[in-house]
Amino acid sequence: MKDRPFRVLGIQQIAVGGLDKTSLRRLWIDTLGLSVTGTFRSERENVDEDIAVAGVGPLRVEVDLMQPIDPDKKPAVHNPPLNHIGLWIDDLHAAVAWLEQSGVRFTPGGIRKGAAGFDVTFVHPKGNDEAPIGGEGVLIELVQAPPEVVAAFAKVASM
Repeated sequence: MKDRPFRVLGIQQIAVGGLDKTSLRRLWIDTLGLSVTGTFRSERENVDEDIAVAGVGPLRVEVDLMQPIDPDKKPAVHNPPLNHIGLWIDDLHAAVAWLEQSGVRFTPGGIRKGAAGFDVTFVHPKGNDEAPIGGEGVLIELVQAPPEVVAAFAKVASM
């Protein structure tokens, strides 16, 4: 595995879901003090989300507060409540190519623009016969890190 052509730099986001964002906002925004920096709504992805942040600068972490537009439709962004984690990747295209060759299963849709504007793709929570490696029940979002994030992590790593 030492020929891996990419690095996981750190946590980019966590996404939590509930039937109603009001309770999520009460905890994450009102009580813990995170700031809302944006919203995202997608009928196709069945999600209405607020994008909150902890920390500042290139090392900040998003906390996406998600509720389903229709709780009876898929994807069920509220189930499980910890919907997914996002990882900063220094070279997303190289990562996907290498991971696919290594037997990792991805969700349909390929690499695309995510809610925060970065290129993303998702490792499926479960492997299958064709691609046996999955997230063992956890949906994992791989996020292309912008140059300032790559530089910030490189600086911290060299300390």
